Amino acid sequence: MTTQTYEIVEHDGGWAYRADGVYSETFRTHDEARHAAERAAREQTRPGDDAGISWEDRDGRWHDEVADGEDRPATEVKG
Repeated sequence: MTTQTYEIVEHDGGWAYRADGVYSETFRTHDEARHAAERAAREQTRPGDDAGISWEDRDGRWHDEVADGEDRPATEVKG
């Protein structure tokens, strides 16, 4: 199982959370950013419906799979 980390960081004159190098919107306070990260982390762990997906590998071959809606990452909030 993978772990998705949400890190609270100073950003653009305020605070944001960062996940996989992508920043959230900017919040006025650290606490606001932390609450938003905790909410995003909770939502990330909620199961969903199974879904068909298609993806292309680095050799240009396409693959069809069923994504299990129960296969959700663990999450953590740092900072």
